[in-house]
Amino acid sequence: MSLRVDKTSLERACKEIIETILFCLPNAYKGTVYSIGSPPHLLATRVTSGIIDRERENISWGLPEKSDYNPPGKPWNEYRDEPGRVLEAMAWCVEKQKSWTAEDPETDTRSARVQIGRGRKDSHHMEPVLIRKQDLFLDGEPNLEYPRNYDGEAIWQDTDYMVVAVIKIHFHPRTIKIDSPETRLIKKLSRTLGTELLSYQLREESLKAMRELAQDKVNSCNIISDSLRNTITKSGLIFSLIKHEIGFLRDQWEEALREGCRVPGTKQQYIERLGEILDGIKNADHKLREELQEAHRKFLEFSLTPEKAENWIRVKIENKWDLLLSNNNGNEDLKIRVREALEGLRRSLYVGKDPELVGSYHDVPEDLKREWVELIYRMPDQFDQLFLDRIIQILSNPDLRLPHQDKSRKSLIHLKALAKIMGELEENTNVALRQVLNGSATSSLRQVRQ
Repeated sequence: MSLRVDKTSLERACKEIIETILFCLPNAYKGTVYSIGSPPHLLATRVTSGIIDRERENISWGLPEKSDYNPPGKPWNEYRDEPGRVLEAMAWCVEKQKSWTAEDPETDTRSARVQIGRGRKDSHHMEPVLIRKQDLFLDGEPNLEYPRNYDGEAIWQDTDYMVVAVIKIHFHPRTIKIDSPETRLIKKLSRTLGTELLSYQLREESLKAMRELAQDKVNSCNIISDSLRNTITKSGLIFSLIKHEIGFLRDQWEEALREGCRVPGTKQQYIERLGEILDGIKNADHKLREELQEAHRKFLEFSLTPEKAENWIRVKIENKWDLLLSNNNGNEDLKIRVREALEGLRRSLYVGKDPELVGSYHDVPEDLKREWVELIYRMPDQFDQLFLDRIIQILSNPDLRLPHQDKSRKSLIHLKALAKIMGELEENTNVALRQVLNGSATSSLRQVRQ
């Protein structure tokens, strides 16, 4: 796959994500994760599959006896869309970098079983696991040979992401819909899987760099130190991954609070309302319309603290709406609708820390609830091990009752270990650099080995 992850870690991460989804979604019964190889071949290989029993207590693992995607896998030119070939959902997910939901198994246009008229038909959802190119290639994007579709057009060349895996979840017939809560959950968990796989790669690269530093000859010490310095400057990525995971925890907490206190109006609903209003403005400037649509979409992808999210709304969304409405002949009814949607969006940001709502939510003990809210809405601006340790400790408490807290706890433990390795690597590199500059390279290497 595009990521350099050892087989054991890859299989463990895939099993954990399948297990999380199957135990959380009562209408799901089977899950599979496929790895997607590096361009241009994009070899799609089934990593593992799991089926939950009828009592929904145990999961059986393994690969089917016969499948085109079993190791060694299936290359891009064998599953891409071509005239006269059975269309596959895998091709859609990989080429478009978008999910595919088969609501009705009888009419699924990308079901091989439907098209060839045999085999069991089922409802399913497939979600690509995306990782940003700039995160995948810390030293800058290499000169990649991008794969091409049947028409000879290069794919992925103009996108910021690469597909490193695809998650497929099978559901009982006709129990799944496009953009349903189930599909949105799978999309969020796909980001968690991407984060975990990326952390494994960063860990391997860090350990490899440390070994190289200790083993290289004295005359290459300066070059290696410079190379390590470039890698360490990217360590801010680890903190970004930690912030993303804590943002996911805030989302879980706010969802639990909404359900427990029956709070209407989610961020998604207000953004959808703004989107509907935008669609109804026929004479809107085309470029401004596209910028607003992109701002709406990006806002839902971020997991910011309420204060930062409110500032983001003002700068990226509200200012553009003001410009759009000023060019729309001052329709007062339209302005009122937009203003109400924006105000509702702002209110929705503070649901998770609203004292009245938090006080009326009784599913979590008071002391635990108070400390939890204080922690997740007090995100530090730099890596803070004590803060992270306390978050991990609280996540081990079953009284918190968040749906994916164990998965988040494991991810934060991985990231904490990685941050520690990077800190040690930076310290050793600084020692080596100082000694090299002072002409004592041999001494520096000895200190690093220790």
